[in-house]
Amino acid sequence: MGSTFIHTYVSVDCVVFGFDHENRLNILLVQRFLDALPAEKQKKLPGSLILSDEDVDDAAQRVLHELTGIKKMVLKQFKCFADPLRASNTDDIQWMDKEYKHNIDRIITVAYLSLCKIDHKINSSKYDTVDWCPIDKVPSLPFDHNQIIEESFVEIKRWIEYDFSIIFELLPKKFTIRQLYQLYNALSEKQIDIKNFHKKISSFNYIIPLNEIEKGVSHRAARYYKFDAKVYKKNNNKLIK
Repeated sequence: MGSTFIHTYVSVDCVVFGFDHENRLNILLVQRFLDALPAEKQKKLPGSLILSDEDVDDAAQRVLHELTGIKKMVLKQFKCFADPLRASNTDDIQWMDKEYKHNIDRIITVAYLSLCKIDHKINSSKYDTVDWCPIDKVPSLPFDHNQIIEESFVEIKRWIEYDFSIIFELLPKKFTIRQLYQLYNALSEKQIDIKNFHKKISSFNYIIPLNEIEKGVSHRAARYYKFDAKVYKKNNNKLIK
């Protein structure tokens, strides 16, 4: 049987990482709606078909703006997912027919990862329901979204090894050394003693101690710090060598 040309569409899907007050990594999931499925089974990654006159990177920025209300976010394209069967599930086909009203035989997606401060107010113009979900509690998602998340986690580790400064896109503007330590451990495969980590941090002139400490905490109050991007760029250092 010979090969045939089919109606193939291109989409973008975005994995948005956040780091919460309980020092857990999260991703943003949105709600899709299918009458046949209960709400708890309707979670998905935010995404969209690209428009006819739209660059794929612009499409990803549009999706993120519709998702968060933020016009420009740190964004990294990391892989194309093109398995012919990635959209063959009956529920997924039904949702695509309802959402796009096109004859879609196959859908290829370009995957992006992005970073968002979790205390930033999410102001979505497209989705009624947008939720942060701890990465270790992600449910079974439609299409191949679980695989996309899994591979994005590998990619973000590589990204931080290449450019450590992007880790501060996940932290609040003022943070404690313990927060930085727990985030770094969550994102890297290195397990570092916190005392040695603290000594290392104190030697970096781009992580600035503030005259402010935590308030209303049950443990010993810790000092806050801030990241100076200009000083970092001059040094161009990694956190742990």
